[in-house]
Amino acid sequence: MAKNDPNTTDSSNRLAAPDVKLAQCFLAVDDHDKALAFYRDVLGMEVRGDVGFEGMRWVTVGSPLQPDVEIVLEPPAADPDISAADRETIATLLAKGVLRGVNFTTTDCDALYARVEAAGADVLQEPMDQPYGVRDCAFRDPAGNMLRFMQRRA
Repeated sequence: MAKNDPNTTDSSNRLAAPDVKLAQCFLAVDDHDKALAFYRDVLGMEVRGDVGFEGMRWVTVGSPLQPDVEIVLEPPAADPDISAADRETIATLLAKGVLRGVNFTTTDCDALYARVEAAGADVLQEPMDQPYGVRDCAFRDPAGNMLRFMQRRA
């Protein structure tokens, strides 16, 4: 590999990286009230913001265990410059559940599964042990976004 190749495994040519941490991720939701009830009441997230602007709404939630990481529940196609055709395509993809997803960690995958299933969420995968060292399960939120919950095995 060339000395300046960004894919190189040689760390000697890398500059000292600044402190970089995830702050926010965005999920499109088509019904903020349903999404809020799911993320707050079922998953136990705290609401950190609820902002309306020009007929749209953004709700920010996060785990009390991670005060510096937030999920922004945004309207689909929130960009004001998006075409009507693109807006319709995004709505269709959201309804199919193929837009985005988020992976979470948990200390008890089975208990979390029971809680989320009892709330009526769309189950994608029951808890199972994976060959890469986690036990996980997966659901769709009310908008169709895939959420995966992983518990590291000892």
